[in-house]
Order: sequence, then C-alpha cells, then structure tokens
Amino acid sequence: MSKVSRYISDMRVMVGRSMHHTFRSMDTIITVIAMPVMMMLLFVYVFGGAINTGTTESYVNYMLPGILLMAIASGVSYAAVRLNSDVTKGIFERFFSMPIARSTVLWGHVITSVVSCFISVAVIIVIALIIGFRSSAGILEWMTAGGLLLLFTLAMTWLAVISGLLAKTAEGAAAFSYPLIFLPFISSAFVPTASMPYVLQVFADNQPMTIIVNAVRSLLANQPDMYMIWLALAWCAGLLVVIYGLAMWVYKRKLK
Repeated sequence: MSKVSRYISDMRVMVGRSMHHTFRSMDTIITVIAMPVMMMLLFVYVFGGAINTGTTESYVNYMLPGILLMAIASGVSYAAVRLNSDVTKGIFERFFSMPIARSTVLWGHVITSVVSCFISVAVIIVIALIIGFRSSAGILEWMTAGGLLLLFTLAMTWLAVISGLLAKTAEGAAAFSYPLIFLPFISSAFVPTASMPYVLQVFADNQPMTIIVNAVRSLLANQPDMYMIWLALAWCAGLLVVIYGLAMWVYKRKLK
C-alpha cells in the first residue's frame, strides 16, 4: 500500500470514528441543529414584528445569515469537547503508539466538524424556506456565500482544536465558543447597527461577524456588495491562516 493510500485509509478511519461519536450524541444534534432553529423561530415570530430593519425584505431574510453564523459557532464547540476527551483520556497516546499518520487524528475531528456544521446550515435554510425565506440569488451567489461560510467554519474549527488541546476539562474546552455565539448580537445580524449607542455601533460595524453577515446577506439577496464580500473573504482567510498556524504550533508542542 502506497503512502497516499495509507494516509487516505487512516483518514477514513478517523473521520468515521468521529462521525460515529457525533451522530450517536443526541445532545450534539439538539445543540447543533435544534437550538439555532428555535432561535430563528423566536426571532421571527416573537421579536421580528417589533424590529425595523430599514428595508423592505422580510425579517427572516434579514436575520438568516446571523443565525447561520451562530449555528456554526455553536457546532464547532463539540469538536473542542471531543478532541479534549481524546487528550485527557489518553486516547491520543494510544493512537500515537499505533502505525498511523498523526495528522489524521486532528483532521478526523476537523472534517467531522465541517460536515456537521454544513448539515446544520442546510437544515436551518430548509426551515427558513418553510417559514418564508426567499432568495433571488443564482448559483454563483449561493456558491460564494457557501465558500465564505466554509472558510469561517474551518477557521472556527481550528480555534476549537486549540481549545481542545489546551483545556484541562471538556467544559473548559467548550468555553471558547461563548464569545463567538454572543458576538452576532453585537453586529448587524438581528438589528441594524445604526440603532445602537455610538461606542457599540463603532465596534459592531468593524467586527468580523458584521462584515461576514453583510456579505452573505447581500449575496443571498442577489445584490452582491463586492466591498463587503472581499473584506469578509480577507477576514475569513486571514483568521484561518493565523489560527491554523497556532493550532499546528500547539499540536507539535503537545507531541513533544
């Protein structure tokens, strides 16, 4: 068996193991899928009628990108918990004593996190369509929006890897996601930033969640804002490069 075939075989085993753990966990399914859906229904049917977005589009169209980011931020926390469990229970040492490619141990968790997040995103979009979301975007706009969300998911998943490797407990590993889940509330995700006090408005207008939300929103409305799209791409790609580099540095120190 060649090195490439062996690496692919190791990767398949690690992804299958992580997928098996993820989809057997009812807690994971509830948090990754049910919670964002309930948040969306709450905002649309309870708060939506009292919020003036300053546009003629429906509120579900306005807030869907923010809900998608919240779902991803919530979903990647389980990668940190599962990875931390492997570290603290000695499973890492067991894997490293076996003739397998060491990087597949991390990539198994990362690929599983990306797949589970995109399943969550797909389910949320289907529910949004049922309750009134409509988009005139073409295939290119949908693919661009999907690409931005993929980069964001990868960056946040590698952040989860750092937390999973460094934390001493599963609770500590998941704690990194709390600011990520909170940040959309201080952005343009649910209300226009113009309604916020000046200091909060300055912060909201310039933090990456607002930029990514605005870029995805413009794409789904088939009115691409190229400045926001390039800025969102720069944020997502920059975060991914920096966080991936840090994760590899932490991982190599862990192996010593």
